[in-house]
Amino acid sequence: MTRSTHTPRTPDHAMVLAAGLGTRMRPVTDAMPKPLVPVAGKPLLDHVLDKLADAGVGDAVVNVHYFAEQIEQHLAGRRVPRITISDERGQLLNTGGGVSAALRFLGTAPFFLLNSDTLWIDGVDGNLNRLARAFDPARMDALLLLAPTATSVGYVGRGDFAMDPAGVLRRRREREVVPFVYAGAAVLTPGMFADAPEGPFSLNLLFDRAIETGRLCGLRLDGVWMHVGTPEAIMAAEAAILDSAA
Repeated sequence: MTRSTHTPRTPDHAMVLAAGLGTRMRPVTDAMPKPLVPVAGKPLLDHVLDKLADAGVGDAVVNVHYFAEQIEQHLAGRRVPRITISDERGQLLNTGGGVSAALRFLGTAPFFLLNSDTLWIDGVDGNLNRLARAFDPARMDALLLLAPTATSVGYVGRGDFAMDPAGVLRRRREREVVPFVYAGAAVLTPGMFADAPEGPFSLNLLFDRAIETGRLCGLRLDGVWMHVGTPEAIMAAEAAILDSAA
């Protein structure tokens, strides 16, 4: 594959997915949304937004549905990044539909996409900065941050993707074990939503379309990713953060 020459540019905008129901985190999420669940003394959502601020992102769109008012109140005082709420109280739009509905706030350039519950410890360089440098719109529709399954905290699955030497991704086949799991952070181009369906749909639909054209790529996470999917996983994540600060 021929690599194009381009000037890397950190996205000015980001989308943070915060509208999910947090079902697997119950009973913790019986009274609060998962993005506000504290880990190491800070809500998951603040871990994400602080990483965006550190990367120089000025504007972030946060979608809301479950306990939407709690998230709005929590974000009311934040100045960096500036927050725009994408309101899904009337209908939960799933990951793809949520981003599609927020495109009007995200501009025309590539943007960061982060799950509000993704949590990682950076290595020498920030992973969002690494994503921005590696993203090449001439050969990519999306660049996903991928965590090695072997070194991730709290993850016990078979992985999501295999990656070739050029960074091009393919899905895990049935009964196959692959080395990488999607870490919940990416750079996307608005153009990949041009033919997206109306209403709720999963981002996996667009990822699969990009796989068919060889334009879904990955970047190996530098550091440690923590899968905070259950109440029990919170303690493992906090232990990993404590160890990293020692």
